[in-house]
Amino acid sequence: MSNTEIYNNVFNKAIIDYHILDNVDTPINNPYERESLENRLYLKCWIDTVQWHLEDLIRDPHINPLEALSLKRRIDRSNQDRTDLVEQIDSFFLHQYSDVVVKPEARINTESPAWAIDRLSILALKIYHMREQVERKDADMAHRERCREKLAVLLEQQKDLSTAIDQLLEDIASGDKYMKTYRQMKMYNDPSTNPVLYNKRN
Repeated sequence: MSNTEIYNNVFNKAIIDYHILDNVDTPINNPYERESLENRLYLKCWIDTVQWHLEDLIRDPHINPLEALSLKRRIDRSNQDRTDLVEQIDSFFLHQYSDVVVKPEARINTESPAWAIDRLSILALKIYHMREQVERKDADMAHRERCREKLAVLLEQQKDLSTAIDQLLEDIASGDKYMKTYRQMKMYNDPSTNPVLYNKRN
C-alpha cells in the first residue's frame, strides 16, 4: 500500500466518523495512537470536516448576525489549528528524512509534503460531498448529472495528487529533492502584528 493510499484511508475514516452524527460540536474520538502520523492525519481531516460544515452554516442568508460573528471567530481558530497541524506533520517528515544524504543536484519542491497532504484532505471532503449530490433523491437528473461529471474530475485530481505526493516522498527519501518548512506566520491572529489589535491596547 502506498503512502497516499494510507492517508486517503485515514481521511475517509475521519469523514465517515464525523457524518455518523453530522454535528459540528461532536467530540473527536481519534482511533490512532497519539504519536503516529495517522493520528495527526485523522485530526487534520476532522478539523477540515468540521470547518467545512461551519462554512455551510455561516452562509445561511437568515443567520443571526451575532451567531455569524461567533461562527467567523470559530472558523478563524479552526484555520489556525489547521495551519499548526500541517506544520506538525511537516515536522514528522523532517524527522523521518533527517538522515537522508541530499544529493548536490537535489531540488526543492514548490510546497512541503504536509501542505500537499492538506490539499489531499480537502479533496477527500469534496469527493464525499459531491458524491452526496450525485445520490440526492430530491434533486433533478440534470443536477445529479452535473455533479457526476464534477465527481469524475475530483477523483482524477485525487489520483494525480496522490501520485505526485508519493513521488515527492520517494524523491526526498532518495535525496533527489529536499524539504524546508516555513512557519506561516499569520499576522492577523497575532496581537503584536495585527494593527487593529495592537492599536486597541494603546
